[in-house]
Amino acid sequence: MIRFTRRTLIASAVAGAASTLLCLPALAADTIKIGLVTALSGQSAQAGEALTRGMSIAIDEINAKGGLLGGRKLELVRRDDEGNPAKGVVAARELIFKEKVAVLFGGLDTPVSMAIVPIVNQEKVPFMGPWAAGTGVTRNGANPNYAFRVSAVDEQVDRAMFNYAQKTFKSSKAGLILVNNPWGESNEKGIVAALAEKGLKPAAVEKFEASDVDLVPQLTRLKAAGADTLYLVGNVGPSAQVVKSLDRMGWKVPVVSHWGPAGGRFTELAGANAKNVHFIQTFSFFGKLSPVGEKVVGELKAKYPAIKGPDDITPAVGVANAYDGMQLAALAIAKAGSTNGDAIREGFYKIDRYEGLIKTYVKPFSPTVHDALQSDDYVWAQFIDNRILPVGMSQ
Repeated sequence: MIRFTRRTLIASAVAGAASTLLCLPALAADTIKIGLVTALSGQSAQAGEALTRGMSIAIDEINAKGGLLGGRKLELVRRDDEGNPAKGVVAARELIFKEKVAVLFGGLDTPVSMAIVPIVNQEKVPFMGPWAAGTGVTRNGANPNYAFRVSAVDEQVDRAMFNYAQKTFKSSKAGLILVNNPWGESNEKGIVAALAEKGLKPAAVEKFEASDVDLVPQLTRLKAAGADTLYLVGNVGPSAQVVKSLDRMGWKVPVVSHWGPAGGRFTELAGANAKNVHFIQTFSFFGKLSPVGEKVVGELKAKYPAIKGPDDITPAVGVANAYDGMQLAALAIAKAGSTNGDAIREGFYKIDRYEGLIKTYVKPFSPTVHDALQSDDYVWAQFIDNRILPVGMSQ
């Protein structure tokens, strides 16, 4: 039988208190983990790296200012989804359940994001989309909805594509050439709706698989249907195959594209006529920059020696969307006062103003609006000498 004297009890209490005090600094120093699921290998790896860089620069800034929630530093934890929805789900579950991330970023590809969104809504983990544009990523029907986005939105992009095609190329017969997946389906719906608003219909609609290397049959049918402009939706590889197939046909037709070509080695894969594709962007580092833009360029140069100027910050949208998305997520955590998922979700709604890289955000989120960028935030670009430049800017 163990006997406790008053002296041993006091000693135990003192030791326990000391132990507790020793633990306090460690608890205060616990990092807040931020997850990123994206393509870190394959044809879109460059875009995944851009997201990493944008988030890293933002995290460095936040940590340099003392972190969040009383001095806790942010820590970026990445996983490669290889552009595959099944792998994206595995990666998301690992970051949520094992790494205990406070906010999950990712889904470079819309199919990956669409596969992850049901999980974050079920597990009440805020999700920030810095790339995938599928309308259903944020407008997913969940209530409460944990998916937010700083990126383009298909429904808005499709209307912008139509307006740009009409204004720039006097287009009246749209030929749709779309990847055969949920992203393509999202844009088909949006483009058809944009045309219908003006009493128009597509001349024809053709689909392709992401692995297709010859699109001459689909393009031949679009040409026969009288298409005077092509509306292209596809990532780097298949978008390049569209250009090469047009070259083989000798068909010189304007191509107005979603931003897929910007995600990797498009000019290398597409060849000389890559420059003929006009595609949408949310940001460009060329031209006169805001003070925030100048600061971010300086930080990128300091952290990544290979970056000498705007030419090397590519794709710009990945860096810019991820940077602003991370800053907004940090503000939401600060507003929440904790890393509780539901509190962070509410924290997004409490953001009043943030002077960001892309724009100054004023009340960017509400329970009914989970997309911080709108159609008037977009710019149009093309590849000139392997650089993504705003259309009309050749220098």
